[in-house]
Order: sequence, then structure tokens, then C-alpha cells
Amino acid sequence: MEIVILVVVIAVVVIAALGLVAGTRRKKRRETPEAPSTTPDITAPPKEPRVGDETAEPGAEGRRTVDDAGLPGATEESAAPVVTEPAPTAPEIEIPEPTAGRLVRLRARLSRSQNALGKGLLTLLSREHLDEDTWEEIEDTLLTADVGVAPTQELVERLRERVRVLGTRTPAELRTLLREELLTLVGTDLDRTVHTESGLDTPGIVMVVGVNGTGKTTTTGKLARVLVADGRSVVLGAADTFRAAAADQLQTWGERVGARTVRGPEAGDPASVAFDAVKQGVEAGADAVLIDTAGRLHTKTGLMDELGKVKRVVEKQAPLDEVLLVLDATTGQNGLVQARVFAEVVDITGIVLTKLDGTAKGGIVVAVQRELGVPVKLVGLGEGPDDLAPFEPEAFVDALIGDE
Repeated sequence: MEIVILVVVIAVVVIAALGLVAGTRRKKRRETPEAPSTTPDITAPPKEPRVGDETAEPGAEGRRTVDDAGLPGATEESAAPVVTEPAPTAPEIEIPEPTAGRLVRLRARLSRSQNALGKGLLTLLSREHLDEDTWEEIEDTLLTADVGVAPTQELVERLRERVRVLGTRTPAELRTLLREELLTLVGTDLDRTVHTESGLDTPGIVMVVGVNGTGKTTTTGKLARVLVADGRSVVLGAADTFRAAAADQLQTWGERVGARTVRGPEAGDPASVAFDAVKQGVEAGADAVLIDTAGRLHTKTGLMDELGKVKRVVEKQAPLDEVLLVLDATTGQNGLVQARVFAEVVDITGIVLTKLDGTAKGGIVVAVQRELGVPVKLVGLGEGPDDLAPFEPEAFVDALIGDE
């Protein structure tokens, strides 16, 4: 029994001693720092940010930095932006509306301004008794619309005779009568073709003239659209070298439809520009060359002489097929003064009436034709690029008297 107790005591002492030794070793390991590894860890470098990558930190987009001067700088994400220049692109070529029946499509705009003339005449003619006072009112209505004195007297005389012969006057009969007489006054047998074709091996040459503010450069650009819409190739000559930005304006019109523009230095010789335009038109085999001239005031004789020079220089290369005079319809009888002066310098072959939708004085169509002996060939009926229309007497008169 004593031997068993002794063995147990010895075992306990041995176990305690072993535990003490193990604890001492663990304590020494904690107190002694581990030697650094001689082989460094290799890690991959951080990924470079790219445009379009999401930021790791919510709300970091657009965070601004401040530079050394204390001023707001670039965002952290765009510290080194990549700048790309847009590739140069040619202007988009527009396809103009067809010209056939264009005045009919624009008739509503014409009716809004011209309807007062036709309706006024119909109202007066519908009176039960047409005495002298009524005929004077009819005369005044025509004169107010700028029909002109001589054409007005002729129309009134014809109306008086036909009404006397007709006897009874129903609204339908009066409308037919008035339509026929107005068509006679406007003229249905005149050649209103814009001559842009040459009988020679050269392009058709068109010179556009007119005073400042009539819409001459815009008309030239719109006429280019008319020709392109009809399948013609066009060269534009920016011979208005006196008005600032006139060449830029014309070039913009040309670029829209793919027409080449020939221009010179500002305040340069307009005759030289016109000459070069015709030359390039011939070399390129273009169908037509349109020459925009300066908006010379009719009171400045020297400038009018310059216009004559342009005409002579152009005709050294090719004959002029058309000389269009642009008149502002809202100027009424004042436009006739301009027309007379221009007709003395160049041989006007046709008239363009702009802003016809903005006046109630559509009688200027009759007056200017009678004054110059040349027809109105084109009319402007708005600010849109395709608002220049060939003049059609029937559509014009129908707009005057309105719908039944």
C-alpha cells in the first residue's frame, strides 16, 4: 500500500515538472520576436482605372480636387483625361422638296395676306345697285392693293361692261367673272420659265440683282435648292463682297445641297469673283451658275456702274441666260422705282417678289410687270428653305378670291 502511494506521488511530481518546463518555453517564444523572412511576398500591382469603370467608393464620382493655387481642379477620376478630337465630317446634304405645284402647296400662306383684295371686290360687286360710288370703291380697293393706276382703270372698265351685259349676278357668276378678269390682268401667256440652261456648251448663267434688304442672297440660295431639287448641278458665285458675311451666308446655302461656292476676299472686286465662278462652272461641267451681286442702293450711281461691269465681265466667257431682279413685295410702289433704275443698267429678264405672304398689296405683281414688261417668275412665301415657288397665275388669283 505504501508502495502504491509513493508511485502516485512521484507521477504527480513528474507531470507538474513537465508542465512547468512547457510553460516556460511558450513564454520565451512570445517574448522573443520572430525573425523576418528573407523571402519577400510578391503581390500584383493595383489595377489601373479605366474610363467607364465604376468607382470603388460610393459617391466618389465627380469629387473635385483643389490645385496648388487653391482653385478647384479636376476630379480625381479625371486627373489625366484623354482628349479625342472629333473626326471631321462633311455637312449632311439636304434633299429639297420638288418644285412642281409648290405654289399650290403654299397657297394657304398666300391666301392669309391676299384674301382681303378678292373678298373686298366680290362684296362690292355683289351689291344690288352698282352706282358710281360703288365703282369708285372698287377702284380704291385695287389702288390700295398697288395694282397701279392704268391697270386699275382697265380692269374697272372691263368689269362694268361685263356686269352690264350679264344683268343678273349670282355669287358664282361674279366669282367666275372676277377670276377671268384678274387672270387677264396678271397675264397667263407670259413665259415665266427661269432660264437656267444654255444652248451652248456652257452652264446656264443667272445673275441676281436687287437693293439691300430685299432677300437677294437668300433668294439665290433658295434658287440653288430649286435647281438641285430638279436634278441640276449648281455653282454659286458670291460676288456680294461689300456686305459682311454675305459670302458665308451663300456658302452655307450651297453646302446644304452640295453646291460649290466661289468667293473672294472681303471688299474685293465683285467682277473678278463672278468671272471665276463662271470659269469654274465651265470647267466642272455644271448645269448652272448663280451669281449673287451686292445689294447696291439705286441712289448710288457708282455702284450701279459696278453692276454693269460685272455683267460685261461675265459675258466675256458665256452669255447671261437670266437676270433676276429681287423686289420686296412689302415696299409696294417704291419697288417700282428700284425696278426702273436696275432695268437701265442690266437687261432684267424676270422678277422675284419676296415676302409676298407678308403684305396685302399683291397688286404689285401686276404693276411691276406692266412697268418693266417682264414677268414675275418666282415668289417668296415664307422664311423656310423651300418657300421659294415658281409663280403660277391661276394659283395666285385663286388665293386672291378665296374658296367658294
